[in-house]
Amino acid sequence: MEIAVLGGGLQGCCLALALAERGQRVALFDKNASLISRAGAANEGKIHLGYMYANDASLRTAAVMARGALAFDPFMRKFLGSGSPAFETSSPAAYVVHRDSQRPADEVAHYLQAAHGKIVETVNGGTAQYFGQDVMPGPRRWTRAERENEFDGAVAVDAFETCEVAVNPTALASELGDCVHNHPNIDVHLNCEIQSAEAESASIAVAGQCMGEKFRRNFDHAVNALWDGRLALDRSFGVTTERPWLHRLKYGVSVKLPTGAPVPQSATFISGPFGEVVTYPDGQIYLTWYPTCLRAITSDVTPPDWPNRCEGPLRDEILSGTISQMSEFIPALRGLDPKAMPEAIVKGGAIVAVGETDIYDPQSELHNRYEIGITSSGRYHSIDPGKLTMAPYFADEFTGALLGI
Repeated sequence: MEIAVLGGGLQGCCLALALAERGQRVALFDKNASLISRAGAANEGKIHLGYMYANDASLRTAAVMARGALAFDPFMRKFLGSGSPAFETSSPAAYVVHRDSQRPADEVAHYLQAAHGKIVETVNGGTAQYFGQDVMPGPRRWTRAERENEFDGAVAVDAFETCEVAVNPTALASELGDCVHNHPNIDVHLNCEIQSAEAESASIAVAGQCMGEKFRRNFDHAVNALWDGRLALDRSFGVTTERPWLHRLKYGVSVKLPTGAPVPQSATFISGPFGEVVTYPDGQIYLTWYPTCLRAITSDVTPPDWPNRCEGPLRDEILSGTISQMSEFIPALRGLDPKAMPEAIVKGGAIVAVGETDIYDPQSELHNRYEIGITSSGRYHSIDPGKLTMAPYFADEFTGALLGI
C-alpha cells in the first residue's frame, strides 16, 4: 500500500515510521521547510503519566496518558537508539498544590494515588520502560520542610514527588526528523500545504500545493496527522464534530541558568491556570506561567498562523513577566535577571482541545484529554493525539489496526 500522512509534526513522523517499518510506502507531507518544526519542538517535552488531570475524577484521562507514556520510551528507542540526545531527560517533577488550586490538597493526594493505580494497571505485572525511572512506587508526599526548602510555603500548600520527566523536545525533533528522512520507505514532501482529501472508488485523492505548484495524488489511505489544521481538513472531507473546540496560543520560556545559580526543582502546579518549571541536566530550564504565557484563544476551526517564537517587545514581556511571577514563590528563580538573558528563547504554539471555556473554569472540558485518538471514514483517517505523550501510542495503534496485526 501507499499511504499519505498529512502533517510532519511529531504525530505524523511517528506514524510514518510505524507504517514504513512494517513495509508500507509512505508519502509524508508538511507545509513547513523542515519536519517537527512548530508546536512539537516548542514545548517542554513532558511525557505525562496522568498526574496532571486532577479535575478528571473519572480517571479516564489518567488511564489514557499512562498507556501513552509507557509506549513512548520503547518506540523512540527502537528508532533512535538508547544513546539519542533526546533521552537526556529533565529531573523528575514534583506535583505542587497551589494555594488557589481548584482542588484541595487532600483531594489532589487521593487523585494522584488513584492515577498511579492506572499506571500499575497498564504495567499489569510486567516491566515498564520509562526513561530509566521506576514507575511502580506511587507519588510521595513531601514533608513541610522539603516543600518550604523549594517553594514559598504560603503559596505551595502541598507537594508530591513523582517519577514523571520531560524529554528534550529540540533534540527529539532533530533526531526523529533525521530518522524519517533516512527511511527508505518514506518520501518526505516539504513546503506542501494540503487543502483537501476526497474519496474515490478505491483510493483517496489528496490535493494541495507543493513549492507553489498545485498537485493531486491518489493513495490507498490518507491519514490527517495535522495539529492546528486538522479540524479544517477533516471538515473538507465531511468529517465533522458537534463538540466545541478551542485553539489556545501558549508560550514558554527556555533559559540557560548562569554558572553557580541555584537549580530549581522541576514542578507542575495544579489544578488551574498555573504553570510549571522543567529542569534539564545541562542547566537549561523551561518555565511557563499561564496568566503571562497564554496570549490568544479562538474557537475558529482554523486558527491564525501564530508564530512559534516571540521576538522583540513581546518576547521581553513574556520573559520578564514569567520570571517575575514565578520567582515570587520559587526562591531559586529570584536571582535571574531577564535583561541579562539575551539567549533566552520564548517559544510555543497552539494547544488544540475539546472545550468551550478556558481552564479558569473548573468544569471546562480542557481539563480532560480522554476523547482523543483515531477517527476513520473509509480510507480517510484522522488522529487527535491530544498531547505529545500520545503520538507513538496512536502511531502503533493505527498501524496495527490498518494492517491487522
